[in-house]
Amino acid sequence: MTPRAAALLTGTLLAAIWLAPSPRVAAQASPENRGALSGGCPTESIAFQACAREKASAFEPPRTAEGVPNLQGYWRSRNNGIAYNVEPSEGGFSVPPTGGEIVDPPTKLIPYRPWALARRNELREKAFEDPQGHCAPSGAPRKVNTLFGWKLLQPRGYVVFMYESMHDYRLIPTSGREHIPARVTLWHGDPVGHWEGNTLVVDYKNLNGKHWFDMSGNFQSDNIHVVERYTLFDPDTILFEATIEDDTMYTQPWTLVFSLVRNAEEGYYQLEYACHEGERDLQHFTDDTGRGESEQFRTEDQR
Repeated sequence: MTPRAAALLTGTLLAAIWLAPSPRVAAQASPENRGALSGGCPTESIAFQACAREKASAFEPPRTAEGVPNLQGYWRSRNNGIAYNVEPSEGGFSVPPTGGEIVDPPTKLIPYRPWALARRNELREKAFEDPQGHCAPSGAPRKVNTLFGWKLLQPRGYVVFMYESMHDYRLIPTSGREHIPARVTLWHGDPVGHWEGNTLVVDYKNLNGKHWFDMSGNFQSDNIHVVERYTLFDPDTILFEATIEDDTMYTQPWTLVFSLVRNAEEGYYQLEYACHEGERDLQHFTDDTGRGESEQFRTEDQR
């Protein structure tokens, strides 16, 4: 074996170890476990949404001092296959299969326009281009479905998400303020929240369009508009729904759904997760030509 071949093999194995789901996560996502329940509801996205909505209609959540539902605590995504692909996927080496989490359209496929589908297919062969892989913030709604936990706080007038992944956070006002001017774009966009009954609604505009939805090349543009909905329907389970609009990329809006479960294990705490934007050290973040890191992620002084 040549030194270069050995290096490639080592890098691939390191990547596999780094990305490999825990046995519990793999079991949650596997097809043979699709009959499992979350909050008493089937984990398959369409059935889960219908069941969770019905349960939510009869559930009285605990309240904060402001009188809104108390969602505080540690949470994680129950459907971890979505971190790899929001569409149905058979999986592969170190990647769990998933039934997909899209509920609309019923095909469970993103309704791409032809040019956008072609671009997605191109990116699918260039996993090293994934911005999250280079430690850029993940954006909406991907941050909610990463393979790491997060903490939710509710100081007066706000909802705060504190993510284990990359020490990231979102500070969301619920006072009804207007969005910032459209000319200002950000990695996390401008999230503005409000309550619709017992549901927290977070409206994201001003996203910079550099995100992917998963590790499979499903990408965004800066015309994207995301609305997330969080509904507690039992003490330890949240119905999460996100509707994505962008008429430059999609033929219709589309919606994904999955469950969020409380991290209530005794002694649980969030770990220190070091990830520095622009990361280009691991072998699997390079292209297959051996030229090194992708041009997209080189800093200005390297060009």
